[in-house]
Amino acid sequence: MDTLERLQNILAQRGIASRRGAADLIRDGLVKVDGQVITEPGLRVPPDAAISCRGTPIPRLAEQHRTFLYHKPVGEVCSTDGQGARSVLESFSLFKLRLVPVGRLDKDSEGLLLVSNDGALIQQLTHPRYAHQKVYEVEVNRTPDARQLEILRSPLVIEGYRIRPVPVKHCEGRHLQFTLSEGRHRQIRQMCEQAGLRVVRLKRISLSGLKLGALPVGHYRELTPAEIKKLLTPVQPNRTPNAKKAPKK
Repeated sequence: MDTLERLQNILAQRGIASRRGAADLIRDGLVKVDGQVITEPGLRVPPDAAISCRGTPIPRLAEQHRTFLYHKPVGEVCSTDGQGARSVLESFSLFKLRLVPVGRLDKDSEGLLLVSNDGALIQQLTHPRYAHQKVYEVEVNRTPDARQLEILRSPLVIEGYRIRPVPVKHCEGRHLQFTLSEGRHRQIRQMCEQAGLRVVRLKRISLSGLKLGALPVGHYRELTPAEIKKLLTPVQPNRTPNAKKAPKK
């Protein structure tokens, strides 16, 4: 029986990063297997291999899984090193755990962000084949007219891909609500730009039914076992891609 497993999957399962983040770490030459630098994310390695990331050995025994709901403020970034700005992980520095952000919220956005070391949960929530719904409250620079709302709800081309129509609710005045099943990089901001609007404030308020609620900015709470169980429950796979490559003109 083949017991070898892909290196990027091992890193994700042990809470080092999402599968995509783990692949980036490997390609950047930051991961070693039995003392040798590996740059191929799909390399299959035995379960007893000695793996390290950034010079720190990755324990073979799983850590206690913990997952937190964090109200990310504007100005913080979802990277482990901060990249010159305050990292969301600085709020969790007292925990002796290898926590990572689950997904992304850009520096100028705020709201619900999960931070976890549960590899199975991270993979479930970040794998593109699952349609985990994320709800955002968005304030734009002026009240959108009927034509602009029509554009926002149409199959736009984002980063060369034609996305499926996104449910956009006009709440009142300059306030909108977007529901995304799989977002591309800064998708809502790019959608608004195409409609002639500029995002003034963007806040994620819900993820797969998990709500931000009244949690203050910069605070966090640990998820309950029931909440984690619900998030881990497989949803219907998104067998039809959310975005298709736009035809070349």
